[in-house]
Amino acid sequence: MLPIIIGHWDFHLEFKMQHYHYIFTGSGLSALMTVYEMILSGKFNDKSILLLDENTKKSNDRTWCFWDDTSLFNKIISKEWPVALYADEHFQRNLELQHYRYKMIRGLDFYNLVFDLISKQENIHFANQKVIDFEELGNHCIVKTENQNYTCNKIFNSIYNPNLVKSQSNYPLLQQHFIGWFIKSKEAVFNQDVATFMDFSVEQRGNTRFMYVLPTSSTEALLEYTLFSKDLLSKEEYENEIQIYIQKLGITEYEIVEKEQGNIPMSSYKFWKNNTKNIINIGSIGGWTKASTGFTFKNVTKKSKAVVNFLASESDTSTALSKSFTKFHKMDKFWIYDLLFIDVLFKNNELGSKVFSSLFKKGNPTLIFKFLDEETTFWEDLQVIWKCPKGLFVRALLGRIF
Repeated sequence: MLPIIIGHWDFHLEFKMQHYHYIFTGSGLSALMTVYEMILSGKFNDKSILLLDENTKKSNDRTWCFWDDTSLFNKIISKEWPVALYADEHFQRNLELQHYRYKMIRGLDFYNLVFDLISKQENIHFANQKVIDFEELGNHCIVKTENQNYTCNKIFNSIYNPNLVKSQSNYPLLQQHFIGWFIKSKEAVFNQDVATFMDFSVEQRGNTRFMYVLPTSSTEALLEYTLFSKDLLSKEEYENEIQIYIQKLGITEYEIVEKEQGNIPMSSYKFWKNNTKNIINIGSIGGWTKASTGFTFKNVTKKSKAVVNFLASESDTSTALSKSFTKFHKMDKFWIYDLLFIDVLFKNNELGSKVFSSLFKKGNPTLIFKFLDEETTFWEDLQVIWKCPKGLFVRALLGRIF
C-alpha cells in the first residue's frame, strides 16, 4: 500500500499505518481540545491517534470568548475585560465581574498551540483529508476519506449533521448566528476595559437580536451582530445592522481589518443517544454547546476533560479501548433548565430581550455567570431562576409535563 504524506505547519510525517486506536473525524475545537487533554494526561502515549480534516487550521476563522476565574489558557488569551456591559432599549448596566474576567482567544492561536504540542508526539498524526463516511463494524470502526480508508478501535466524531435535529419535533432548534467585523476607527470611542456582553438596544424585529462588542483598544474592536432565532438572515442584513451601530457610536471613518461569521445550533436534543460503543459524538454534534447561550469554549474544556478521564480511569489502558461510549453521558439539572429556556425562546422569540434583562437588570453578575457555567448549587439556581419571567417558564414546564 502506498504511503501518504501528512503535513501541518513545520512538521511532516510519512507512514503506512492504516489502523489506529483512535480516529478523530474533524479537527475543530472539540477534537483538538480532547487530543490536548489526552496528551496532558500522559496516559495515551502508547495509543496511535489520527486526526482527519479537510481544513488545515492555518487561518483565524473564529474567536472564542468565555468568563473565567482561573488561568485557563492564559498564555494565548489575546484580551480580557474586568467589566461587561449589558444594555437594552430602556437601561444599561456595567456588570462588575469581581474575580471573573471575560476572556478572548483567537482561533489561530489555539490551533497553533495544540498543533505545536501534537508535532512533538510520535503517536499522533494529522491528515489533510475530507471524511466522507464512517461506521462501526462490530468491535472496530472504519473511516473513509476521499483518499483512502482507515480502521480504528474508536471514533471521536465532530462532523455536524443538522438533519438529526431537524427531522424531529420534540426538541426545538434555535440558532446562534452572527457576522462580526474587526474594525479600526478614526475616533477613540471604545473603552478597552469594558466588553459589551449583550446590547439589546438594536431593533428586535420579532427576534432575539443583540450587538456584541469586544474592544481591544480605544480605536479597535470586534463588533458582532448576533441573533438567537430559527432562521438565518441574508449577509446584507447583518452587515447593514453593524453599519448602523457603528454610526450610533459616533464613528465616521473606519477600516474593516477582518471579518468572521458563524452559526451555532442551540438545542436540548439528546445528541448523546446517537453514541455507540465505539463512536462518540463531540462538539456541537455531541451536545457540547451550551444550549441556552450557544457558548462553546468553556463547555468543551469541561467535556473534553471528562471524556478523557472516562477513558483513562482504567489502570489497564487496553481496557479503555473496550469501554462503551454509551455510558459516558449523564443528564443533569442544567439540561432541564436549558430545555425550558429553548422552549420559551422558540415559541416567543421576540421576548428574548425581556428574559435576559430580567436576569441582568438587578441580578448578581458573578452568580449568573457561575449558573451559566453550570457550577451552581440548587439554592443558587433558584436565586437566578426566580429573576426570570415566571409565567413563561411555568407554561413551558407544564407543556413538557402534559
